[in-house]
Amino acid sequence: MSRRAVVREEIRRFLEIGAVQVADLDLDGDEAVLRPGPGGPPVTHGEVFLLVRRSGRPVATLLTRVPEGADPRAVLTAAASGAPREAAAGDAAAPPPYASVVVATRERAGQLARALDSLLAQDHPRFEVVVVDNAPVTGGTRELVERKYGERVRYVCEPVPGLAVAHNRGLALARGEVVAFTDDDVVADPRWLGELTAPFAADPRLGCATGLILPARLRTPAQVLLESHGGFAKGFTPTTYDPGDPPRDEPLFPFTAGRFGSGANMAFRTDVLRAVGGFDPATGAGTAARGGDDLYGFVRVLAQGHRLRYTPYALVWHHHRETWSDLETQAYGYGAGLTAYLTAILVNRPALLPAFLARLPRGLARARALTEARDTDGGGAPGAHATRTHPWPRRLSRLQRRGMLYGPLGYLRARRAPVSTVGRGTR
Repeated sequence: MSRRAVVREEIRRFLEIGAVQVADLDLDGDEAVLRPGPGGPPVTHGEVFLLVRRSGRPVATLLTRVPEGADPRAVLTAAASGAPREAAAGDAAAPPPYASVVVATRERAGQLARALDSLLAQDHPRFEVVVVDNAPVTGGTRELVERKYGERVRYVCEPVPGLAVAHNRGLALARGEVVAFTDDDVVADPRWLGELTAPFAADPRLGCATGLILPARLRTPAQVLLESHGGFAKGFTPTTYDPGDPPRDEPLFPFTAGRFGSGANMAFRTDVLRAVGGFDPATGAGTAARGGDDLYGFVRVLAQGHRLRYTPYALVWHHHRETWSDLETQAYGYGAGLTAYLTAILVNRPALLPAFLARLPRGLARARALTEARDTDGGGAPGAHATRTHPWPRRLSRLQRRGMLYGPLGYLRARRAPVSTVGRGTR
Protein backbone atom coordinates (compact mmCIF):
# COMPACT_ATOMS: atom_id res chain seq x y z
CA MET A 1 0.00 0.00 0.00
CA SER A 2 1.36 3.44 -0.92
CA ARG A 3 2.09 6.02 1.76
CA ARG A 4 -0.77 8.17 0.52
CA ALA A 5 -3.15 5.23 0.78
CA VAL A 6 -1.91 4.51 4.30
CA VAL A 7 -2.62 8.09 5.34
CA ARG A 8 -6.11 7.93 3.82
CA GLU A 9 -6.80 4.73 5.76
CA GLU A 10 -5.49 6.27 8.97
CA ILE A 11 -7.74 9.28 8.54
CA ARG A 12 -10.73 7.03 7.81
CA ARG A 13 -10.12 5.09 11.03
CA PHE A 14 -9.53 8.35 12.86
CA LEU A 15 -12.93 9.72 11.81
CA GLU A 16 -14.63 6.62 13.22
CA ILE A 17 -13.47 7.40 16.76
CA GLY A 18 -16.49 8.20 18.91
CA ALA A 19 -16.90 10.84 21.60
CA VAL A 20 -16.22 10.03 25.25
CA GLN A 21 -17.87 11.70 28.24
CA VAL A 22 -15.67 13.26 30.92
CA ALA A 23 -16.71 12.81 34.54
CA ASP A 24 -15.38 13.62 38.01
CA LEU A 25 -16.18 11.29 40.93
CA ASP A 26 -15.29 12.15 44.54
CA LEU A 27 -15.42 9.15 46.88
CA ASP A 28 -15.18 11.28 50.01
CA GLY A 29 -17.37 9.94 52.84
CA ASP A 30 -20.35 7.64 52.47
CA GLU A 31 -21.88 9.38 49.46
CA ALA A 32 -19.97 9.51 46.19
CA VAL A 33 -20.36 12.82 44.35
CA LEU A 34 -20.49 12.62 40.54
CA ARG A 35 -20.02 15.69 38.35
CA PRO A 36 -19.50 16.13 34.61
CA GLY A 37 -16.24 17.55 33.31
CA PRO A 38 -15.96 21.36 33.21
CA GLY A 39 -18.86 22.80 31.24
CA GLY A 40 -20.09 19.36 30.21
CA PRO A 41 -23.63 17.94 30.31
CA PRO A 42 -24.75 15.44 32.99
CA VAL A 43 -23.24 11.97 32.61
CA THR A 44 -25.45 9.43 30.85
CA HIS A 45 -24.92 6.00 29.26
CA GLY A 46 -21.92 5.39 27.04
CA GLU A 47 -18.14 5.52 27.33
CA VAL A 48 -16.76 7.63 30.18
CA PHE A 49 -13.32 8.99 31.02
CA LEU A 50 -13.47 9.22 34.80
CA LEU A 51 -11.34 11.13 37.27
CA VAL A 52 -11.47 9.52 40.71
CA ARG A 53 -10.85 11.65 43.80
CA ARG A 54 -10.45 10.88 47.49
CA SER A 55 -11.38 13.78 49.76
CA GLY A 56 -11.12 16.13 46.79
CA ARG A 57 -7.67 14.99 45.67
CA PRO A 58 -7.15 13.20 42.33
CA VAL A 59 -5.97 9.60 42.76
CA ALA A 60 -6.70 7.85 39.42
CA THR A 61 -8.37 7.95 36.03
CA LEU A 62 -10.10 5.11 34.24
CA LEU A 63 -11.98 4.47 31.04
CA THR A 64 -15.26 2.63 31.48
CA ARG A 65 -18.80 2.37 30.12
CA VAL A 66 -22.23 3.06 31.58
CA PRO A 67 -24.86 0.67 30.16
CA GLU A 68 -28.05 2.17 28.79
CA GLY A 69 -30.68 2.49 31.50
CA ALA A 70 -28.16 2.12 34.36
CA ASP A 71 -27.52 4.65 37.11
CA PRO A 72 -24.26 6.42 36.11
CA ARG A 73 -23.21 7.19 39.67
CA ALA A 74 -23.69 3.60 40.82
CA VAL A 75 -21.86 2.15 37.82
CA LEU A 76 -18.95 4.57 38.04
CA THR A 77 -18.63 4.20 41.81
CA ALA A 78 -18.36 0.44 41.40
CA ALA A 79 -15.83 0.84 38.59
CA ALA A 80 -13.72 3.11 40.81
CA SER A 81 -13.65 0.67 43.70
CA GLY A 82 -10.11 -0.41 42.81
CA ALA A 83 -8.73 3.13 43.02
CA PRO A 84 -6.23 3.88 45.82
CA ARG A 85 -8.01 4.11 49.16
CA GLU A 86 -6.45 7.44 49.96
CA ALA A 87 -4.26 10.05 48.40
CA ALA A 88 -0.54 10.02 49.13
CA ALA A 89 0.71 12.39 51.80
CA GLY A 90 0.59 16.01 50.72
CA ASP A 91 3.07 18.77 51.30
CA ALA A 92 3.45 20.83 54.48
CA ALA A 93 0.35 22.48 55.90
CA ALA A 94 2.16 25.83 56.18
CA PRO A 95 0.37 28.70 54.42
CA PRO A 96 1.23 28.69 50.71
CA PRO A 97 3.38 31.61 49.53
CA TYR A 98 2.00 34.70 47.82
CA ALA A 99 1.69 33.77 44.15
CA SER A 100 1.47 35.45 40.77
CA VAL A 101 -0.45 33.58 38.07
CA VAL A 102 0.64 34.48 34.52
CA VAL A 103 -1.62 33.67 31.55
CA ALA A 104 -0.26 34.39 28.07
CA THR A 105 -2.92 34.73 25.39
CA ARG A 106 -3.49 35.86 21.82
CA GLU A 107 -6.90 36.63 20.28
CA ARG A 108 -8.87 34.04 22.26
CA ALA A 109 -11.03 36.18 24.52
CA GLY A 110 -13.78 33.55 24.87
CA GLN A 111 -11.41 30.86 26.11
CA LEU A 112 -9.54 33.36 28.25
CA ALA A 113 -12.70 34.39 30.09
CA ARG A 114 -13.39 30.77 31.00
CA ALA A 115 -9.83 30.37 32.32
CA LEU A 116 -9.90 33.62 34.29
CA ASP A 117 -13.21 32.75 35.92
CA SER A 118 -11.66 29.54 37.23
CA LEU A 119 -8.48 31.30 38.38
CA LEU A 120 -10.36 33.94 40.33
CA ALA A 121 -12.25 31.15 42.12
CA GLN A 122 -9.06 29.65 43.62
CA ASP A 123 -9.02 28.87 47.33
CA HIS A 124 -5.45 30.19 47.65
CA PRO A 125 -5.35 32.91 50.35
CA ARG A 126 -3.24 35.49 48.49
CA PHE A 127 -2.50 35.73 44.77
CA GLU A 128 -2.64 37.96 41.72
CA VAL A 129 -3.49 37.20 38.08
CA VAL A 130 -1.52 38.76 35.21
CA VAL A 131 -2.72 38.47 31.60
CA VAL A 132 -0.03 38.96 28.94
CA ASP A 133 -1.62 39.87 25.60
CA ASN A 134 0.95 38.58 23.10
CA ALA A 135 1.29 40.43 19.78
CA PRO A 136 -2.43 41.29 19.59
CA VAL A 137 -4.06 42.33 16.33
CA THR A 138 -7.28 43.53 17.98
CA GLY A 139 -8.21 45.09 21.30
CA GLY A 140 -10.47 42.17 22.25
CA THR A 141 -8.36 40.82 25.09
CA ARG A 142 -7.75 44.19 26.69
CA GLU A 143 -11.43 45.10 26.40
CA LEU A 144 -12.43 41.81 28.05
CA VAL A 145 -10.04 42.23 30.97
CA GLU A 146 -10.98 45.86 31.59
CA ARG A 147 -14.73 45.36 31.18
CA LYS A 148 -15.24 42.10 33.06
CA TYR A 149 -12.37 41.81 35.52
CA GLY A 150 -11.28 45.36 36.33
CA GLU A 151 -8.65 45.54 39.04
CA ARG A 152 -8.87 41.82 39.83
CA VAL A 153 -6.68 41.03 36.81
CA ARG A 154 -3.58 42.95 35.67
CA TYR A 155 -3.22 43.44 31.92
CA VAL A 156 0.00 43.87 29.95
CA CYS A 157 0.57 43.98 26.20
CA GLU A 158 3.71 42.26 24.88
CA PRO A 159 4.13 43.26 21.21
CA VAL A 160 6.85 40.73 20.36
CA PRO A 161 5.33 37.32 19.45
CA GLY A 162 6.35 34.16 21.26
CA LEU A 163 5.20 32.27 24.32
CA ALA A 164 8.56 32.49 26.10
CA VAL A 165 8.69 36.24 25.46
CA ALA A 166 5.20 36.60 26.92
CA HIS A 167 6.10 34.49 29.95
CA ASN A 168 9.24 36.53 30.54
CA ARG A 169 7.13 39.68 30.47
CA GLY A 170 4.85 38.21 33.12
CA LEU A 171 7.87 37.10 35.16
CA ALA A 172 9.27 40.65 35.11
CA LEU A 173 6.00 42.02 36.50
CA ALA A 174 5.27 39.25 39.03
CA ARG A 175 4.99 40.37 42.65
CA GLY A 176 4.63 36.90 44.14
CA GLU A 177 7.25 34.76 45.82
CA VAL A 178 6.10 32.03 43.43
CA VAL A 179 5.09 32.63 39.81
CA ALA A 180 2.70 30.10 38.27
CA PHE A 181 1.98 29.74 34.57
CA THR A 182 -1.06 28.29 32.85
CA ASP A 183 -2.75 28.61 29.46
CA ASP A 184 -5.86 30.36 28.24
CA ASP A 185 -7.46 27.04 27.23
CA VAL A 186 -7.65 25.50 30.72
CA VAL A 187 -10.11 25.41 33.58
CA ALA A 188 -8.27 25.35 36.91
CA ASP A 189 -9.58 23.21 39.75
CA PRO A 190 -10.38 25.44 42.77
CA ARG A 191 -7.52 23.80 44.71
CA TRP A 192 -5.03 24.09 41.85
CA LEU A 193 -2.98 27.07 42.98
CA GLY A 194 -2.89 26.07 46.64
CA GLU A 195 -1.69 22.57 45.78
CA LEU A 196 0.83 23.82 43.21
CA THR A 197 2.43 26.36 45.55
CA ALA A 198 2.33 24.33 48.78
CA PRO A 199 5.53 22.39 47.92
CA PHE A 200 7.52 25.66 47.96
CA ALA A 201 6.57 26.22 51.60
CA ALA A 202 7.59 22.64 52.42
CA ASP A 203 10.98 22.60 50.66
CA PRO A 204 13.30 25.63 50.60
CA ARG A 205 15.45 23.95 47.90
CA LEU A 206 12.51 23.67 45.52
CA GLY A 207 12.82 25.72 42.34
CA CYS A 208 9.90 24.41 40.29
CA ALA A 209 6.61 22.54 40.66
CA THR A 210 4.32 20.99 38.06
CA GLY A 211 0.85 19.48 38.22
CA LEU A 212 -1.74 17.23 36.63
CA ILE A 213 -3.38 18.05 33.27
CA LEU A 214 -6.57 16.22 32.26
CA PRO A 215 -8.95 16.66 29.30
CA ALA A 216 -11.87 19.04 29.81
CA ARG A 217 -13.78 17.34 27.00
CA LEU A 218 -13.37 14.43 24.60
CA ARG A 219 -15.89 15.30 21.93
CA THR A 220 -13.85 14.97 18.74
CA PRO A 221 -11.70 12.15 17.34
CA ALA A 222 -8.58 14.31 17.76
CA GLN A 223 -9.24 14.90 21.45
CA VAL A 224 -9.98 11.22 22.11
CA LEU A 225 -6.94 10.00 20.17
CA LEU A 226 -4.55 12.33 21.99
CA GLU A 227 -5.87 11.42 25.42
CA SER A 228 -6.01 7.68 24.70
CA HIS A 229 -2.23 7.87 24.27
CA GLY A 230 -1.56 9.64 27.54
CA GLY A 231 -2.40 13.25 26.78
CA PHE A 232 -0.49 15.56 29.13
CA ALA A 233 -0.93 13.59 32.38
CA LYS A 234 2.15 12.43 34.33
CA GLY A 235 0.48 10.00 36.70
CA PHE A 236 -0.77 10.13 40.28
CA THR A 237 2.40 9.68 42.28
CA PRO A 238 3.90 12.84 43.82
CA THR A 239 7.57 12.88 42.76
CA THR A 240 10.55 15.05 43.65
CA TYR A 241 13.35 15.33 41.11
CA ASP A 242 16.65 16.18 42.78
CA PRO A 243 19.78 16.86 40.70
CA GLY A 244 21.84 15.84 43.73
CA ASP A 245 20.17 12.41 43.72
CA PRO A 246 19.20 11.61 40.10
CA PRO A 247 16.46 9.01 39.62
CA ARG A 248 17.99 5.62 38.85
CA ASP A 249 15.24 4.72 36.38
CA GLU A 250 15.87 7.82 34.24
CA PRO A 251 19.38 7.56 32.74
CA LEU A 252 18.70 10.60 30.52
CA PHE A 253 17.95 12.89 33.49
CA PRO A 254 17.62 15.88 33.37
CA PHE A 255 17.25 15.98 29.58
CA THR A 256 13.97 14.02 29.67
CA ALA A 257 12.22 17.23 30.69
CA GLY A 258 8.92 16.12 29.18
CA ARG A 259 8.62 13.68 32.09
CA PHE A 260 8.42 16.52 34.59
CA GLY A 261 5.28 18.27 33.39
CA SER A 262 4.00 20.82 30.88
CA GLY A 263 3.75 24.55 30.52
CA ALA A 264 -0.02 24.65 31.11
CA ASN A 265 0.59 23.73 34.75
CA MET A 266 3.91 24.88 36.20
CA ALA A 267 5.25 27.21 38.87
CA PHE A 268 8.69 28.51 39.83
CA ARG A 269 10.21 30.25 42.79
CA THR A 270 10.31 33.72 41.28
CA ASP A 271 13.85 34.66 42.25
CA VAL A 272 15.15 31.29 41.02
CA LEU A 273 13.58 31.66 37.58
CA ARG A 274 14.84 35.22 37.31
CA ALA A 275 18.34 34.13 38.35
CA VAL A 276 18.56 31.64 35.45
CA GLY A 277 17.39 34.32 33.01
CA GLY A 278 13.79 33.18 32.65
CA PHE A 279 12.76 31.36 29.49
CA ASP A 280 14.79 31.49 26.29
CA PRO A 281 12.86 33.96 24.07
CA ALA A 282 13.79 31.95 20.98
CA THR A 283 11.70 28.99 22.18
CA GLY A 284 7.97 28.46 22.49
CA ALA A 285 4.84 28.67 20.38
CA GLY A 286 4.78 31.74 18.18
CA THR A 287 8.47 31.43 17.25
CA ALA A 288 10.28 29.48 14.55
CA ALA A 289 11.26 26.97 17.25
CA ARG A 290 7.58 25.97 17.69
CA GLY A 291 7.90 25.01 21.39
CA GLY A 292 10.22 23.82 24.15
CA ASP A 293 10.07 26.91 26.39
CA ASP A 294 8.68 25.01 29.39
CA LEU A 295 11.21 22.18 29.04
CA TYR A 296 14.01 24.73 28.84
CA GLY A 297 12.84 26.29 32.10
CA PHE A 298 12.72 22.94 33.89
CA VAL A 299 16.23 21.92 32.90
CA ARG A 300 17.77 25.33 33.63
CA VAL A 301 16.38 25.27 37.16
CA LEU A 302 17.50 21.67 37.76
CA ALA A 303 20.95 22.44 36.31
CA GLN A 304 21.35 25.14 38.97
CA GLY A 305 20.87 22.54 41.70
CA HIS A 306 17.23 23.23 42.56
CA ARG A 307 14.64 20.50 43.02
CA LEU A 308 11.49 20.02 40.93
CA ARG A 309 8.27 18.64 42.43
CA TYR A 310 5.46 16.98 40.47
CA THR A 311 2.17 16.96 42.36
CA PRO A 312 -0.97 15.33 40.88
CA TYR A 313 -3.16 17.26 43.32
CA ALA A 314 -2.65 20.51 41.39
CA LEU A 315 -5.17 19.90 38.61
CA VAL A 316 -6.12 21.84 35.49
CA TRP A 317 -8.58 20.66 32.85
CA HIS A 318 -7.23 21.31 29.35
CA HIS A 319 -9.26 21.83 26.17
CA HIS A 320 -7.39 19.68 23.69
CA ARG A 321 -7.18 20.60 20.01
CA GLU A 322 -10.11 19.41 17.96
CA THR A 323 -9.15 18.40 14.40
CA TRP A 324 -6.81 16.11 12.45
CA SER A 325 -5.04 19.19 11.12
CA ASP A 326 -4.54 20.35 14.71
CA LEU A 327 -2.93 17.01 15.58
CA GLU A 328 -0.58 17.26 12.60
CA THR A 329 0.51 20.73 13.69
CA GLN A 330 0.86 19.56 17.28
CA ALA A 331 2.93 16.48 16.40
CA TYR A 332 5.36 18.51 14.28
CA GLY A 333 5.55 21.23 16.93
CA TYR A 334 6.28 18.78 19.73
CA GLY A 335 9.12 17.26 17.77
CA ALA A 336 10.55 20.66 16.88
CA GLY A 337 10.17 21.96 20.43
CA LEU A 338 12.01 18.97 21.87
CA THR A 339 15.18 19.44 19.85
CA ALA A 340 14.89 23.24 19.91
CA TYR A 341 14.94 23.27 23.71
CA LEU A 342 17.95 20.93 23.77
CA THR A 343 19.74 23.25 21.35
CA ALA A 344 18.84 26.22 23.54
CA ILE A 345 20.19 24.48 26.65
CA LEU A 346 23.52 23.71 24.99
CA VAL A 347 23.84 27.19 23.48
CA ASN A 348 23.14 28.90 26.80
CA ARG A 349 24.85 26.36 29.07
CA PRO A 350 27.73 24.81 27.06
CA ALA A 351 29.07 23.29 30.29
CA LEU A 352 26.21 20.75 29.99
CA LEU A 353 27.52 19.45 26.66
CA PRO A 354 29.62 16.55 28.09
CA ALA A 355 26.67 15.29 30.13
CA PHE A 356 24.42 15.59 27.09
CA LEU A 357 26.82 13.72 24.79
CA ALA A 358 27.17 10.93 27.36
CA ARG A 359 23.39 10.45 27.26
CA LEU A 360 22.98 10.93 23.50
CA PRO A 361 22.94 7.25 22.38
CA ARG A 362 20.18 6.36 24.82
CA GLY A 363 18.43 9.60 23.98
CA LEU A 364 18.28 8.76 20.29
CA ALA A 365 16.89 5.32 21.05
CA ARG A 366 14.27 6.84 23.33
CA ALA A 367 13.32 9.46 20.75
CA ARG A 368 12.76 6.73 18.18
CA ALA A 369 10.58 4.76 20.60
CA LEU A 370 8.52 7.83 21.48
CA THR A 371 7.76 8.61 17.85
CA GLU A 372 6.94 5.11 16.66
CA ALA A 373 3.40 4.35 15.53
CA ARG A 374 1.79 2.82 18.59
CA ASP A 375 -0.78 0.05 18.64
CA THR A 376 -3.55 -0.33 21.17
CA ASP A 377 -2.93 -1.60 24.68
CA GLY A 378 -5.12 -3.95 26.60
CA GLY A 379 -6.09 -3.84 30.23
CA GLY A 380 -5.27 -0.88 32.40
CA ALA A 381 -5.51 -0.31 36.13
CA PRO A 382 -7.49 2.47 37.80
CA GLY A 383 -4.34 3.86 39.38
CA ALA A 384 -2.87 4.46 35.95
CA HIS A 385 -4.02 6.73 33.17
CA ALA A 386 -6.83 5.80 30.80
CA THR A 387 -6.28 2.80 28.54
CA ARG A 388 -5.16 3.25 24.94
CA THR A 389 -7.98 2.22 22.66
CA HIS A 390 -6.87 3.57 19.28
CA PRO A 391 -3.64 3.10 17.30
CA TRP A 392 -1.36 6.10 16.94
CA PRO A 393 -1.18 7.04 13.22
CA ARG A 394 2.14 6.64 11.43
CA ARG A 395 1.52 9.98 9.75
CA LEU A 396 1.75 11.73 13.13
CA SER A 397 4.88 9.78 14.08
CA ARG A 398 6.59 10.85 10.86
CA LEU A 399 5.63 14.47 11.44
CA GLN A 400 7.06 14.39 14.94
CA ARG A 401 10.36 13.04 13.61
CA ARG A 402 10.47 15.72 10.91
CA GLY A 403 9.90 18.30 13.60
CA MET A 404 12.80 16.90 15.60
CA LEU A 405 15.08 17.31 12.60
CA TYR A 406 13.87 20.87 12.10
CA GLY A 407 14.05 21.98 15.75
CA PRO A 408 17.70 23.13 15.96
CA LEU A 409 17.34 25.14 12.75
CA GLY A 410 14.09 26.64 13.99
CA TYR A 411 15.73 27.68 17.22
CA LEU A 412 18.65 29.34 15.43
CA ARG A 413 16.20 31.20 13.18
CA ALA A 414 14.20 32.33 16.21
CA ARG A 415 17.33 33.74 17.85
CA ARG A 416 17.52 36.28 15.02
CA ALA A 417 13.98 37.55 15.73
CA PRO A 418 13.34 40.86 17.58
CA VAL A 419 13.60 40.90 21.36
CA SER A 420 11.03 42.20 23.82
CA THR A 421 10.91 45.82 24.89
CA VAL A 422 9.85 45.59 28.54
CA GLY A 423 7.81 48.49 29.85
CA ARG A 424 5.40 49.15 26.99
CA GLY A 425 1.67 48.63 27.19
CA THR A 426 1.22 47.91 30.90
CA ARG A 427 -1.73 48.81 33.06
